Amino acid sequence: MKTVVINASPRRKWNTAQIMKEAAKGAESVGAEVEYVDLYKLDLHGCMSCLICKKEGKDRCKCYWKDELSPLIERILDADALLIGSPIYLSEPTSHYRALLERLIFCILSYNDHSSYYDGKVDVGLFFTMNAPEDYYETMMKEYLESSSQVFHMLNGDVKIYPVFNTLQVKDYSKYEMAAFDEGAKKLNHEKQFPIDLEAAFKIGAELSK
Repeated sequence: MKTVVINASPRRKWNTAQIMKEAAKGAESVGAEVEYVDLYKLDLHGCMSCLICKKEGKDRCKCYWKDELSPLIERILDADALLIGSPIYLSEPTSHYRALLERLIFCILSYNDHSSYYDGKVDVGLFFTMNAPEDYYETMMKEYLESSSQVFHMLNGDVKIYPVFNTLQVKDYSKYEMAAFDEGAKKLNHEKQFPIDLEAAFKIGAELSK
């Protein structure tokens, strides 16, 4: 089994990265070969609409744009599981998450009948971290994020979403203009809930990588 684990956050040691590293450990615990990627380290773009992947005579399920994302897409399509984590900014996953989504899905999408050219199977785990509380997610974000994530079913596997709520943004709120947040409440939630989220990430990583 091969599992690709992607941190789609610009922060390489904070909430999303910690969640994804636990998911990677979960995958390793069941014997998967794991590749961990900090997406913001790569030189990449969103889809450039070159349409080479739709040309007659070209190989399908291949992105032809020459940057560091195209080889990663090939490795994802050669894997058995894909685990992606992204923080939520302005109610959306990060721009790099979106770039990966565009490029990965577009190169396997048929413009003849809108089916998937891909005949493999990749199970997908999506982890969304946010400083929003659970009730805000349930009423304002859940439906959109679940709907927009359905395109991953074009990889022919299971798609599992795990939201991480009310995350701790910084260690010391007094150094920032963040008066809208209650530092004490944030830290208390982090101490109680975040270990539960880390354990869940480990379990999902193991489950999808079996």
